[in-house]
Amino acid sequence: MADFLTNIWVQRIGFALGGLVLGLLVEKLIVKRAIPFVSAGLDQGESMTISCNLPRCLSVALLLLTLATSTYVVALEGQSGSPPSQPPANWGPISINLEDVPYPHPVRFMERTLYGQNVRIAYMDVAPVGPPNGRTVVLLHGGSYYGWYWEETIEVLRNAGFRVVVKDRLGWGRSSKPILPYSMNLHASNTYALLESLDISEAAVVGHSMGGQMASRFAFLYPEVTTHLVMVNAIGLTDSRSGRGWREPVGGSAMPDLQRVYQSNLALEQRRVVDWKPEFLEHVRIRYGMYLSGEWPRLSLVRAMANNARSIDTVVHDWPQIETKALVIGGAEDGPDFPERARAAADALQNGQLILIPNVGHNPHLEAPEIFNAELIRFLGSGSSTSGIQRW
Repeated sequence: MADFLTNIWVQRIGFALGGLVLGLLVEKLIVKRAIPFVSAGLDQGESMTISCNLPRCLSVALLLLTLATSTYVVALEGQSGSPPSQPPANWGPISINLEDVPYPHPVRFMERTLYGQNVRIAYMDVAPVGPPNGRTVVLLHGGSYYGWYWEETIEVLRNAGFRVVVKDRLGWGRSSKPILPYSMNLHASNTYALLESLDISEAAVVGHSMGGQMASRFAFLYPEVTTHLVMVNAIGLTDSRSGRGWREPVGGSAMPDLQRVYQSNLALEQRRVVDWKPEFLEHVRIRYGMYLSGEWPRLSLVRAMANNARSIDTVVHDWPQIETKALVIGGAEDGPDFPERARAAADALQNGQLILIPNVGHNPHLEAPEIFNAELIRFLGSGSSTSGIQRW
């Protein structure tokens, strides 16, 4: 982005200098040839008036042309938020454990042994700002993301007095990437073990996308721990297992088509939002960079196994048995079927309510953080409602 803006200003200066030089050359040329105008029947004074005004007019015209061109460049600058069609040349490999990706708060690790393997669960434990309200919120990220993307929501919650625990689930982010049978129960168990290790007896659980599935399974398995359940543009809102069969998870190639990788990840990110923002490209950069890592084949197999579990480990039949106060919230533009499916999920939950945010897609906490965070705080028991929201 910085290179683009630099080029914009170089173009502006070039146009301005070009217009100035051309104007001076035209003025000198016409002044030197002003005398022939006398033969047109004008006296010398009149001819000099014309010869002096003409170059000035041309200079003004050139100045206007320069300004018009500069305005055109400004218009291009207004479109600078559009993502590039090719992966930027300075994009390089990124560790599959995201050691080279900054997190907004210190990352700690909980060690567990699962299926005979020693693994580490990465998390951030963020203290409230000011007087604590004695309550904890757990944030679970989506399938293509990581805990750090909750940064704005973390700040809003901690400023409202909440302790905030943000987990990178097993197989993602800075957590270990073991080859083992992933399931919603496994992820819920890891969350419960983390809360136990932190001496947290109760918490509100908030999950986005695939994290929404995990949050609802957690509330189903551990109702005594869950004070509130929030499903943010959750996937898996229907039982789609019928007729799908089963396929063995397979990892990706060590030498993928990088242009195709970039285009597919960019298209995925663009589909998730209504209004593109330049900062969304960072998610594409991270996913693209992991393809360049020497450990990509392992990560691709881990993701295939986890995604397979997402497809076959449905949570929709849990909802009628969940008594916890629940909120189904999301951007209304997350696909044509999302509003109807979200409404069905809210109706299936014993104490569910629905909020659809207009003109927002799959990632409301990133695309419309002010609205999303206000509604989250309201649901958790403080703050006020936001107008313009469809609520049932």
